[in-house]
Amino acid sequence: MAPRSLATGTISFGLVSIPVRLYPAAQPASQVSFNLLHAKDGSRLRQQYVCAKDGEKVEREEMVKGFEFAKDRYVTFTAEELKALEELATQTIDIAEFVPAAEVDPIFFDRAYHLGPDRGGARAYRLLAEALDRSGKAALARYAARGKQYLVLIRPARGRLVMQQLYYPDEVRAAEEIPLDPVEVKDSEVQLALQLIEQTSSDGFHPERYQDAVRQRTLEAIERKVAGQEIQVSAPPEPRGEVIDIMEALKASLDAAAGAGRGAPPPEAGRAQPPADGGAEAGGEARRKAAHRADRPGAGRARASSASKK
Repeated sequence: MAPRSLATGTISFGLVSIPVRLYPAAQPASQVSFNLLHAKDGSRLRQQYVCAKDGEKVEREEMVKGFEFAKDRYVTFTAEELKALEELATQTIDIAEFVPAAEVDPIFFDRAYHLGPDRGGARAYRLLAEALDRSGKAALARYAARGKQYLVLIRPARGRLVMQQLYYPDEVRAAEEIPLDPVEVKDSEVQLALQLIEQTSSDGFHPERYQDAVRQRTLEAIERKVAGQEIQVSAPPEPRGEVIDIMEALKASLDAAAGAGRGAPPPEAGRAQPPADGGAEAGGEARRKAAHRADRPGAGRARASSASKK
């Protein structure tokens, strides 16, 4: 089923305007989420806000937002003051410049959205996608939505356009901040590493070969629970020892790769087994619920409900 569009917009550069629709490019909400329940009676828990000073419950209409500028010192803002600071949502994706697509570091990538042509915009849409693809360029633009201004990158992808939301430079941590001990790498070690890379290389990027094993195990466990079956908990695998000799480790990896060839990896040990026939109908319901949550437009990253609420 085709995804529903999240919003409409207009790509603008020069005197050219292209009406588009935004679609979710990912569905991370398909991950399984849990609710917090009262262990005694299984009732769902509700969140309450309590004043840290007097312990009283605080209703939403009594709350204000504050920014901590020093330890335990805040400046407060009313809803009206914050509303005045918001960016006006014009629905315009305003292209500022075109840049070499290969020069954009993926570390700046945040969320991605598919762009599709809106009514009357198909020809101009295909023209921009083709021009970007042939030139090797991507469009750097500004986009205002939900009171915020976003820096976005419009890039071609298989004859279509993708709008990549970017982090601003002050949101990205420089790689130079990460400590790195000065070590010397021998050419013989590099050559072995290159052999290993070549031996385990593929002809392209094939993400469909990989599945989320944790999600699959969790869904299977849910199905078994719904079907009334007991879950056997397997012992965790033993941790691997620390690699001491890098040369020996590379040689062993090469030998293992040569022996295994390009066959599929063995199944994980301790993986939950699928439910019995009696639980198929109930288990399918758990999968349908997860898929329904994933299809909701604008759904955020999945997480256990209230796990991140304090």
